[in-house]
Amino acid sequence: MTNKKIKETSTEVDSCCKKMEVPSEEEVAALKAMKAIKERVRDLKKRLSKISSSHKGEDQAEALELEKKMQALKAQWNDWEEKRKKAAKERMILLGHEE
Repeated sequence: MTNKKIKETSTEVDSCCKKMEVPSEEEVAALKAMKAIKERVRDLKKRLSKISSSHKGEDQAEALELEKKMQALKAQWNDWEEKRKKAAKERMILLGHEE
């Protein structure tokens, strides 16, 4: 095959195929959501730390509520982690690194 033929084939592939973004749009969306969850958890942990150091009885109800919120955020985190892994696998398949 001549260099001219290789260049034509390369140009044809570039023009018909969309360039694969790394990370993919789905991965970026999942990572952004996970970052937001992480920030919320960090804030909740700070608040829990303040509550536990205050030793006030009325703060226990708030502490329980914060624990429930953290559990819900953990479930959301796990969902987004699964979506991120799925998107990463799809990208690797499209790139030909996995089957």
